This record gives sequence, structure tokens and C-alpha cells, in this order.
Amino acid sequence: MNGFGRPNRDEHEDRYRKYIDLVPDGDIFQTLIHQLGETLSLFQEILPSKEMYRYQPDKWSIRGVAGHLIDIERVLAHQTLSIARSEDVVLPGIDHNEWGDNSNADQRSLEDLAAEWAVLRRSTVYMISTLSAESGGRSGVAGGAGFTVRCFPWIIAGHELWHRGLLKRDYSVGGSGTPSDRL
Repeated sequence: MNGFGRPNRDEHEDRYRKYIDLVPDGDIFQTLIHQLGETLSLFQEILPSKEMYRYQPDKWSIRGVAGHLIDIERVLAHQTLSIARSEDVVLPGIDHNEWGDNSNADQRSLEDLAAEWAVLRRSTVYMISTLSAESGGRSGVAGGAGFTVRCFPWIIAGHELWHRGLLKRDYSVGGSGTPSDRL
């Protein structure tokens, strides 16, 4: 969609580049839709008995990671809409660790969390795809960082890819071993 191409480096703080750089070139809306199936498939590989696995005691469980993906996508979607509707808006940030600590993700099944995330992703894509092309260049501040609206779909996609990579590397989800070797 016109107006939502890959953002330039001056449209966001450097700390978000790691997410944006993970996203392949192309139509960001198609990427977000494609990710839906990939991430749901990854979650479906995890045995219910392994959903509470933590690779270190102070790290989130797999359910906690899913809850984090939900929280951050919801926050980023809100920031997208807020800045698209009111340029130069200043929005608060969040402490993802505090939010994780206060989440009830560990009391929910991964199946339930995945279902919520899927509904949220569809809603996010629909909302962002209805924004005007001109809104992509609008700017505001969220969590003390400056952004243009066009950054948010790329950050959403990259944030998911970042955590999918962590699930594979640190939690051994979706690895190349046999299913019995994986969580």
C-alpha cells in the first residue's frame, strides 16, 4: 500500500531498527498476513506439557512470550491509530517486564493465547490497511521515541519475527530435530 513502504532510519529511533531489519522487503500487509499462519503453526507444534517451559528461571514461559506478543501488538496498534489520527501526539510507553509480570498468560492455555493473538493480528492488519497513504508520514512520540505511522507495521512484523527467533533459539521450538526432540 502506498505510504507504508519500509521506513527510513530517520523515522524512528535506532533501537527499533533491529525489528525493522528482520522484515523482508515487499508489501508489509502481505507480510503481516503471512506471519499469521507461520506463528500459529509454530505455536501448534508445542506440546501442552511444555507451554510453561522457561529456558532460565527469570525468563517468560512460552505462554508468557505469547502474552507479550499480544500486549505489544495491541499497544503498537493503538500507537499507530493515535498518531494517524492526531499528528504530534505524545503517548506513554510501557515496561514490558512489568506488563509480563502482571499478565495472566501463564494461567491460560497456549491455544487460547494463540486464538486471541490471531484475532488481534487480523484486526491490526485491517485497521492499518484502512489508513490513508498520507497518514503513513504523520509523526508522533510513543514511549519517549519519535515515530512515523509507517514504522509501526514494520515494527509489529519485526517484533514478532524477533520473538519467533527467540522461541526457536532459546526455547527449541520449531527446531530442525525430530518432533520428540522439540518442545
